[in-house]
Amino acid sequence: MYKNLVARCACALAAASFLSPFNTLAQTSAPPLKAAFVYVAPLTEAGWVRQHEQGRLAVQAALGNRVETRFVENVPEGADAERVIRDLAQQGHRIIFTPSFGYMEPTLKVAREFPDVKFESITGYKTAPNVATANARYYEGRYLAGVAAGRMATQAGYIAGFPIPEVIQGINAFTLGMRSVNPRATVKVVWLGEWFNPPRERDAAMTLMNQGAEVLAFHTGSTAVMVAAQERGKLAVAYHSDMRRFGPDAQIAAVTHLWGDYYTRRVQAVLDGTWQSASVWGGVKDGMIRVDSFGSKVPAAVRNEVQARQADMAAGKLAVFTAARNAAVRDNQGKTAIEPGQALNDGQILGMNWLVEGVQGTIDR
Repeated sequence: MYKNLVARCACALAAASFLSPFNTLAQTSAPPLKAAFVYVAPLTEAGWVRQHEQGRLAVQAALGNRVETRFVENVPEGADAERVIRDLAQQGHRIIFTPSFGYMEPTLKVAREFPDVKFESITGYKTAPNVATANARYYEGRYLAGVAAGRMATQAGYIAGFPIPEVIQGINAFTLGMRSVNPRATVKVVWLGEWFNPPRERDAAMTLMNQGAEVLAFHTGSTAVMVAAQERGKLAVAYHSDMRRFGPDAQIAAVTHLWGDYYTRRVQAVLDGTWQSASVWGGVKDGMIRVDSFGSKVPAAVRNEVQARQADMAAGKLAVFTAARNAAVRDNQGKTAIEPGQALNDGQILGMNWLVEGVQGTIDR
């Protein structure tokens, strides 16, 4: 009996040894996780969509054949977004990134229909068990860019998409940055009511320069403002990504968004089975925002000043929406917005609905 038992064990071990390469192959040839990205505008060489595309490419580079990524570009907010997001979920994508504020509600609606799919609502603020939100503190980069702009100009123009808190934060931070080094600085705002329309962005830039703007900032999705500033011999702050290719003489600096690390960590979490809904709001210290790519006209002293303030911000020594001990921060109607010696908390910043002193314009609703 003992000999028969040994024989049977030997046969079993031999069979296991013979099958083990195929078992290993089966384990390593598991289908890749499918991840999708929905873009609100066309994929161009610079701007909002480009930076999220850089994030997608970072995911693919980091995780290799464990993932299969794709994107759909130029998807309008609203019903079209809902249709595209649903189609991606039906096609087996296990995590879907929707980087535009107007995608928030369509994302939530589709997420209820696909509880096993993970969704990342980028710039949204509503979560669900399978919907996380993430955003960057763009206003920190705006403040730093404002410091550079204030050293080089007094009159600024600002082309803005929609009057949501994220955009208002940026306008106010840019103005505070300018006025921290140039108290006479003013910022005139033009609202477009859309994120991506190069001809209208260009027209708004030309109008502001005709009205005396020496430097332009913008919260829109194309390079049109930078190109217009280059043509007119004016200055501009690049948004989302480096735009020196389009404005080699115009660009002061770029407020750059970095999504690769966040996107990679979230896809990895799905692979690991550890993904959880969360709300992330990262800034300079988190590596999600950086001011860099200074233009050729920016003096070394200005670069050094901005980089020093950026280091202070990363170290937690500089908070944008803070009033000095002996002076309140006022809105552009003369009312106190931040009491002397006080700072706004995250809830107050996230709900910002006022324009700071120095801004010429109103919040168009």
